[in-house]
Amino acid sequence: QVQLVESGGGLVQAGGSLRLSCVTSGNVFDIYAMAWYRQAPGKERELAARITSGGRTEYADAVKGRFTISRDNAKNTAYLQMNSLKPEDTAVYYCYGRPEGWGAPQVAYWGQGTQVTVSS
Repeated sequence: QVQLVESGGGLVQAGGSLRLSCVTSGNVFDIYAMAWYRQAPGKERELAARITSGGRTEYADAVKGRFTISRDNAKNTAYLQMNSLKPEDTAVYYCYGRPEGWGAPQVAYWGQGTQVTVSS
């Protein structure tokens, strides 16, 4: 089974920055679509950012202009650079991966989550 391991969460003051990393096991990371979801207490899990295997990116309106998702296929790693953080960004952030392509298996993988807390 493929494993996704997140790191980089922590406590930061409003206006600060953090970079999350998601390392994926296996040798087919280059065909994976990757995403970062987040979930605050009492709220539904929501998509923050995603990137296709071809490098196309999309962002939730709430984070657009402040967050950047990227990937390094040589390192089997996806990143989420978070700048100008706000208290409303406080959540557990989860990495998500899914292989793309017509012959790819119909599976998806989740990381364990990493806590991001932004103080005012």
